[in-house]
Amino acid sequence: MGDADIKASQWKMVEVGRVVLFNNGPFTGRLAAIVEIIDHKRVLLDGPSSNEKLIVPRHASPLSQVVLTPIIISTLPRKARTGAVKKEWKKAEVEKKWEQNSWAKKADKNQRRRNLSDFERFKAMKLRKQFAKESVTAVGGDVAVFQTPARFEVRKSFAKVRAAAK
Repeated sequence: MGDADIKASQWKMVEVGRVVLFNNGPFTGRLAAIVEIIDHKRVLLDGPSSNEKLIVPRHASPLSQVVLTPIIISTLPRKARTGAVKKEWKKAEVEKKWEQNSWAKKADKNQRRRNLSDFERFKAMKLRKQFAKESVTAVGGDVAVFQTPARFEVRKSFAKVRAAAK
């Protein structure tokens, strides 16, 4: 008979210590940790944060309002109180891990784009068009050659616009 390869699933499991991100409701965009699983649809969450505006008070929340992240606080015991959750949160450096996560980077980029003024959006559009025009030259139809000096200058100007938008 043939050999069978069995692999563990890569699913994110609902488990105590899993960090979740609120995708709707009053705490949209905030992080919290699962402290206890109430039933198959609800969990008890607690979200300590170093930023006062991002704190999530301890409460029961439906799983439909949160998204599971790949971050886990493995040392968090079941039914841990807020003080213990805060201590383990800092020890696991959850906020630092979140900032390095691609979700957080993408959300930050989208937030900066939303905050651009009309003129800044216009400048960014012009720079994108300039980049497309200068960096790619068609050679014999479908083949494209990238010109690095022009590309560097455009990227430098993009960086200036992004820095000014902060």
